[in-house]
Order: sequence, then structure tokens, then C-alpha cells
Amino acid sequence: MSALAFSGLPASRLELEITESVLLEKSERNFAILNHLRALGVRISMDDFGTGYSSIGYLRSFQFDKIKIDQSFVRDLLVDEGSLAIVRAIAGLGISFGMTTTAEGVETEEQMRCLNLEGCSEVQGYLYSKPVPGDQVAGLLASLNARRELRRV
Repeated sequence: MSALAFSGLPASRLELEITESVLLEKSERNFAILNHLRALGVRISMDDFGTGYSSIGYLRSFQFDKIKIDQSFVRDLLVDEGSLAIVRAIAGLGISFGMTTTAEGVETEEQMRCLNLEGCSEVQGYLYSKPVPGDQVAGLLASLNARRELRRV
């Protein structure tokens, strides 16, 4: 809360990614903190969904804004039916719970098309860019927008 106050950033522009391990320890206290942050307008995402002990149970306990599909499932999406089934199930859960689903580790157009067909809301990965320093973000976004416009033509 002090970081939001200091920065002047609206709470709705902040998204915190948590892993299941945060919920395994002192879960009642952690859920209370997450609920308080969410009441302020902070968005809460569960990172690496599907790789922990009881992800699905947490979806009943807390209304996440987003679930992020771990890159280990995305990496094998096109060659492993099990990975495809897991991605399909997670995307379906996201749709059912009204949450955004983000697939991590997208590296190819084929993965992107498949994830799109399965209902993933967002993707992130090297297909678009490797991590860049903050001062290069504006140029990267301009380049991605230009590339998108070329595809439309």
C-alpha cells in the first residue's frame, strides 16, 4: 500500500503474481492479505498454475483475476497430448471462472494459434520479445504495433 501511495499508481494498474507456495504457508493470513489487496483494486494472478499441489482448490477459495499457464505445458503443447489436455483444461477453468488466462513461454506462431483456439486470453514469451530494459519498452511496443498493422494489410 505504501508503494502505491508513493508511486501514485492506481491500484487497478498493479498486478501481483503469486505462486501456490504462498497459499500453502499460513493460508488464512495470506488469503486475508490477498482479499485486502483485491478490495483496494489490485489484480491478483496465480503464476505457474497446474504445477503445484492443489491449484483447483485455490480457485474455489479465492477469486483470482488471472491464472498463468506454466511454460512447461506450453513448450510441449504441439507434441504431447497430455500437455494439450492440461492447457485445454486450464483455459476452460479460466473461462468458467471468468478469469484471464495467460500462457507463458510462447515461442512459435504454431503455439500461439493453438493457444488461441483453446481459449487462452493472453500470451507472453520470446515470440514477441526477450526481456528488455525499461528504457527499451516504448520502442518494443512500437515495433510490435507496426508488425501487427502489417499483418492486417
